[in-house]
Amino acid sequence: MSGCVWQWRLLRAGSFRLDGGTMFGIIPRVLWQKLMPPDDLNRITLQTNCLLLDDGRRTVLIETGYGNKFDAKNRDIFALEDRWIGRALEDAGVDRCEIDAVVVTHLHFDHAGGLTFVDAPGATPRPTFPNARVYVQKTEWEDALANKSTMTRTYLRDNLDSIADRVVLLEGECEALPGIRTMLTPGHTWGQQGVLFQDREGVVVFPGDVMPTASHVGSLYNMAYDVLPYENILTKRRLLKRCAAEGWRLAIDHEAGCAVRRVRVHPDRGDQFDLIEAQAPAGNT
Repeated sequence: MSGCVWQWRLLRAGSFRLDGGTMFGIIPRVLWQKLMPPDDLNRITLQTNCLLLDDGRRTVLIETGYGNKFDAKNRDIFALEDRWIGRALEDAGVDRCEIDAVVVTHLHFDHAGGLTFVDAPGATPRPTFPNARVYVQKTEWEDALANKSTMTRTYLRDNLDSIADRVVLLEGECEALPGIRTMLTPGHTWGQQGVLFQDREGVVVFPGDVMPTASHVGSLYNMAYDVLPYENILTKRRLLKRCAAEGWRLAIDHEAGCAVRRVRVHPDRGDQFDLIEAQAPAGNT
């Protein structure tokens, strides 16, 4: 990674709810409900955390949340907050035209929905960031277009078609932009990537849905949505080991509480990890 040092902030692009059983896969409810109590519909509260990076010359957005295109029925199903990445950027004092690049971990609706927007219900979706290139793994883009997923309604063409001409396809681990690297994090999808950059304190990694919340730190605490469950276990284990060894901080995509964490090997069990709350940069929105 180049010597670029980024200033960044965490943006909350909107909360939503998903079924707790699916979010924790094989883990029994009697265990996961202690970590994330469900509502009367068995749904747990999640957040769509995005990162806004600036180095004085470029403004880069990591992730885009679920966007503003859902109808009333789906907004109710997912308990979508009346908020999206456009509002989060507005609150941060940043115009959407100022975004030079967008990097997404994968293209499920709750990560890529904000790539496009509508001015009114039923309108044709348009690119949310008219001056930005969109960086994603080639495998992920091809799988999204083919709707290759355990879910039938998560790769939505409304999020993809109008930005197809500005997509930059990455192949493997690379420096996607000067000072921003990608790492392969397969398991949740075949083509998922994590995103790494450096600030004044060291390396920050945005890992995507390999570990969607801090409550998913355990090896077996994975989602029923994962296309490669065992691979996700291995990916998460490798990521946590490296974070602990190299002092990387995690910015966790769906964590509704403290989303920035440091990783420590459990003092009594070397195959387990603890997440320590870390201070996010000032000015988070």
